[in-house]
Amino acid sequence: MDDKRVKLPVIGWVKMRESLRFVGKIKSAVVSRTADRWFVSLTVAIEHTPPNRENQAVVGVDLDIKALATLSDDTPPVENPKALRGNLKKRLSRSLSRKLKGSANRRKAKSKLARLHARIANIRNDVMHKLTTDLVRRFAVIGVEDLNVRGMMANGRLARAVADVGMFAFGRQLAYKAAMTGARVVMADRWFASSKTCSACGHVHTGLTLSDREWSCVACGVIHDRDRNAAINLMNFAASSAVTACGEDGADVSPRTAVKPASVKQEPEREAFAYV
Repeated sequence: MDDKRVKLPVIGWVKMRESLRFVGKIKSAVVSRTADRWFVSLTVAIEHTPPNRENQAVVGVDLDIKALATLSDDTPPVENPKALRGNLKKRLSRSLSRKLKGSANRRKAKSKLARLHARIANIRNDVMHKLTTDLVRRFAVIGVEDLNVRGMMANGRLARAVADVGMFAFGRQLAYKAAMTGARVVMADRWFASSKTCSACGHVHTGLTLSDREWSCVACGVIHDRDRNAAINLMNFAASSAVTACGEDGADVSPRTAVKPASVKQEPEREAFAYV
């Protein structure tokens, strides 16, 4: 590395848009191409110790198609940008299929379609990164649900909408960011009735359907918003999860911890990834 340049095998020195943001030993570099842009992903070994968090706030997060994420506190729901749905109206795929194979017009149409899908991915990643970063900074314990994304993708009516949310990316980003910041992610089982359970009295409303966005508890009469109620139940589930006195995961803990709490004896070296 030399400021905004990187020396790659065979290729030699290549200019970059920005300098390396991490100071440490460079272990590898992967060159990739997205649409008409080139990227180099650098793996850097750095000294990192998860901080001791004074704030022990707990939150529950419910993911959905309409609202990307609903939190158990008074934070307004994070809206789903629906990047795929909004950009599919341009019908570039149909335009590409009409071009003659091997022609210059087909290459132009293919490049234009690739740029469109890169933009869709960037919009989705931008929202996900902002959401997950905000969660691990503000909360020490985060309760989420282990969603059956593969099963939802098998539903022909919901597959495109589920794919447009990026639920797997949410879990992946939340996991590694929680490990870096000392937060803890508690994952409820996929059979946990977060939406059907009344967060006020604990009564389970078995007749609840997907179309019921608001419902009234027959036991206590409290009116619930479906997503907010599910987030509150996930928060209560995460708050009630137990850890042993030494701070490590217990073998008999019922909630599944997505990220293992930081140990004092862990190795200080950690790999960081920079995309430039």
